[in-house]
Amino acid sequence: MLSPAAYQRRIWFFTFLLAAFTFRLWFGTCMQFWTQDEEQIYLIGLKFYTTHAWPFFGPDVTSTIQMPGALQGLAVGLPFFVAPVPEAPYVLLNLLSFGSLCFLAWYCARRLPEIPGWIIWTWLLTAPWTLELSTHVYNPSYVTAPSVLFFVGFLEILPYTSRQLVPPRWANFMMGLAVFWVMQFHLSWIVFVPFVLAAFYFQARKQAGQVWAAGAWFALGSLVTGAFLLPTYLKLGLRVGSGDTPAAVSLDHLFHAKQWVTIPANVVIRFLAFACFDISRFLGGNTKTRLAFLHEHLWLVPLVVFLSAFGVLQGIAMVAHWFRRGHTQKDWVAIKYLALASVCLLSAMFLFSFRPPFAHTFILMLPLAMIYSLYCWSAYLSRRGWQIFAGIFLICGIIFHVGLGLHNRSHYSLYVNRGLVQSALDKKDYRILGERQRGTKY
Repeated sequence: MLSPAAYQRRIWFFTFLLAAFTFRLWFGTCMQFWTQDEEQIYLIGLKFYTTHAWPFFGPDVTSTIQMPGALQGLAVGLPFFVAPVPEAPYVLLNLLSFGSLCFLAWYCARRLPEIPGWIIWTWLLTAPWTLELSTHVYNPSYVTAPSVLFFVGFLEILPYTSRQLVPPRWANFMMGLAVFWVMQFHLSWIVFVPFVLAAFYFQARKQAGQVWAAGAWFALGSLVTGAFLLPTYLKLGLRVGSGDTPAAVSLDHLFHAKQWVTIPANVVIRFLAFACFDISRFLGGNTKTRLAFLHEHLWLVPLVVFLSAFGVLQGIAMVAHWFRRGHTQKDWVAIKYLALASVCLLSAMFLFSFRPPFAHTFILMLPLAMIYSLYCWSAYLSRRGWQIFAGIFLICGIIFHVGLGLHNRSHYSLYVNRGLVQSALDKKDYRILGERQRGTKY
């Protein structure tokens, strides 16, 4: 029997969750829709719904490279069968990202009990990168949920970081599920491979006889999402079914000495930015657009200045804290070296990539960046004064995103011409919205 106080806390918690989900869903529907990338992702699902043709391929990486597998088309298209309205895919996406971020918040709160739970939960659900790139229909947005599952599973398997919050069998299951999930949305899935190998190495070293059971659970998780790849490979074979994704490997960066410096520097900056109040990218694609936004919304200028300045300080502080020795959590050393190893791994991998290290190209690292950052802040956020500051900071962030959402809703969102999308749904003709890119395989 719950006490009145405990019952009231539970009511407040569920009210918070409902408000947070509603806010994230609203913000997602206010995000970019009419740019080529977002529109093409939406069209993949819309084509599946209107034609019932199985989506053998997902996102277009280039005019010739396309991700194999049906999950992208199904994730966007299936919600239309439940409710044929333009917002339907946003609801499923936000259920996935919201649920995974809640899981990450619970996990971080258990690892760092000295930080008040309301700070962790509010920050993870409203931070710029978790809001901007997990709430609107865009293929990197579908990476948040599996990346949370993967890194929670990995941390629970790694002997230096495990808190025994998730049983090993489920940790392996989550990792397998995540790998083949991301494989159908984003080329960055390859980053998971070294982590998987490390996880199996440590499990084999701990108890060699149990590695087979770990492999079975990993395979079971892989089958859940990997099954949606099978129709593509069974119909087209491995070479054609790959969607020419091996062509994404390039050796160009290896032969430019400058890249050996700029790539690691950019990786570090963008990795840390995931856990900072990094908003410049979301204000516009260039300085002129950002200044125009601020000129149109002068009331947001003080918030932008405050939040941006503190966001830069967050990044600098996280670098400085890496050299910190004492910490209330014994696994701090393991966490900080894991963050460093991850940055080194990303830097090495981008030397073989045809693309530079833009943040959205490795957004799957966001959960690890967030966990590292919370370890950095734990000593501060256990104090009353810093908790009050955190509350003010979080409120300012929410107000800023309300203003940004209202701006985007009237300028760039689905609602600029919602009727066109609804017409495509009603008439079962995705071409009313637009054509798929030339050369696409689906």
